[in-house]
Amino acid sequence: MKKTILFFGITSMLLLVNSGCDKFLTVDPPYTQDAENFFETPEDFERALTGAYDLLQGSFMSLWIGEIASDNSIAGGESVNDSQGLHQIDEMTHGGVNNDLRSLFRWNYAGLTRANYLLENQDNIDFVGKDVIVGEAKFLRAYYYFELVKFFGDVPLIVDKRIGIEEALTLERTPTSEVYAQIEADLIAASSVLSYTGVVKGHATKGAALSMLGKAYLYQNKFSQAASTFDQVISEGVYSLVSNYEEMFTAANENNLETVFDIQYSGLEGGGYGCLICLEGNAAPGFHGIRQYNGPVYGDGNSYNLPTQALYDAFSSVDPRRDATILDIESFIATQQNPGDISYAIGAGGHSGFYNNKYIKRIGEIGLPDNDLTSPVNYRVIRYSDVLLMAAEAHYQNGNTGLAQQLVNQVRTRVGIQGISLSSVNDIYTERRYELSGEGHRFFDLVRTGQASSFIPGFQTGKHELFPIPQAEIDLTGGNWAQNPGY
Repeated sequence: MKKTILFFGITSMLLLVNSGCDKFLTVDPPYTQDAENFFETPEDFERALTGAYDLLQGSFMSLWIGEIASDNSIAGGESVNDSQGLHQIDEMTHGGVNNDLRSLFRWNYAGLTRANYLLENQDNIDFVGKDVIVGEAKFLRAYYYFELVKFFGDVPLIVDKRIGIEEALTLERTPTSEVYAQIEADLIAASSVLSYTGVVKGHATKGAALSMLGKAYLYQNKFSQAASTFDQVISEGVYSLVSNYEEMFTAANENNLETVFDIQYSGLEGGGYGCLICLEGNAAPGFHGIRQYNGPVYGDGNSYNLPTQALYDAFSSVDPRRDATILDIESFIATQQNPGDISYAIGAGGHSGFYNNKYIKRIGEIGLPDNDLTSPVNYRVIRYSDVLLMAAEAHYQNGNTGLAQQLVNQVRTRVGIQGISLSSVNDIYTERRYELSGEGHRFFDLVRTGQASSFIPGFQTGKHELFPIPQAEIDLTGGNWAQNPGY
């Protein structure tokens, strides 16, 4: 019996079947390429790797939840029933029935299943460059598992194989520590074969693998390992901070020296709301756009993921990162040449007066219809400033306050802000908020550092550190899984 690539209701086939039919009786050509006779050429491996990268498209959901679940943003949108799952997360009332959380769960499992499919067949043939393809597949598997474990905790660990329906029904959730061990192993293996200069734009590099490895260590409070890993990235001198923070998030300034790992998007292919994971463009900027906006600089959008007044007030007025991160719509309109000609609408899902200025629809960065969904703006998964701040945190926790302070002040100096003397690790956490707000990190930073209950209204310690396993996935296992505590 042929195995299927099926996991908890996810059919993640790579669409590798090439066949035709005549009235369902005559096959023309009489050759079908399926899961059992694929991976016979280098091109097969390259196509499979492209399929594994494709599920990175769903990163916009991680960005949204990472901000909306925190104190940085509100859900926004047309109404409280528009993307109801995001509003539940915003209010900390989410449970096991939540379409957005289920999408995130399914998309990441589909991605790692595609990586597993390639890795299952890695010994089929040998060819020059196969080690790099395998290394990238391991990076992707680690990436998808990291997303799953930081959202859901214990998740089923599947390595180098496909599973059938019977096995899916009996599979247990794997302890978080074991999932992290696999993440570490994959990233160590990937970093050993990848180079700092990727052959294909947007593909994983040695720097990306090491930075993800350091982040995985940091999330487990393995500060010594994290520090030494980040030090390796920094000492290679491959990356640097770009001078103009305000323009870093435009399409024109992508893949610069601060880029450690970006998810690449294109505005050259249209899309629709019926399949957000099918898009080639970045859905976030359009969703973050100003509702029914008519004016200069920006395009209209759906007014999701709106920064809060508290986030705006957290910044110093002389910190240029405030306005680069947060668009104060009324202040912006007031500075334009003809402010009376500019108009916009307020959605019933909530309005703060602010918009995510890092990922927002701009004139000149608009893709094909539906252009709310097809922005060409890349998602910056890891920037070098993030690496510096994670390194600073790891070194501070190891007692190396002087080096930690130096690393933090590199980030501050880049934007023309005076350096600080670190009085506690909280100073580093605060700097992360200034530097990285709007990029999807805030909720997970608050959780992993034990600060969430102090900053997030409605957050319940012992419950909201993790999101619930989607109830539909529990049902598909015949109730074999226990739900996360509190849900």
